Amino acid sequence: MIKFVYLINRLEGMTLEQFVDYHRTHHAPLFTSIPEAQQYVKRYTVSHPVPAGSYPTPAFDGLTEIWFDNWADHDAFFASSNYKELVNPDEAKFIDLSTIRTMVTDERVVV
Repeated sequence: MIKFVYLINRLEGMTLEQFVDYHRTHHAPLFTSIPEAQQYVKRYTVSHPVPAGSYPTPAFDGLTEIWFDNWADHDAFFASSNYKELVNPDEAKFIDLSTIRTMVTDERVVV
């Protein structure tokens, strides 16, 4: 299984609260509503910073993780017209696309 990690920031002028709300209540349901999400995506999470005492200020406003069984499923999902026409354009409504950082991983659960 392969996991894609996307570190994201909000658009300038958007508060963190607006960003989190949009990500959780609009974008995530839109993502999961397309049939290709049920067909190809094995797991999908969205995470956002919480107050953490003496820890440094977070470098990003959010984290999205998407798991696929293989590259073929990844390619099919991102090539689908539903992703291209519905989900992808929505990302520009709340994410500063110029600051996205990505990591492709082979996750191993240790504990």
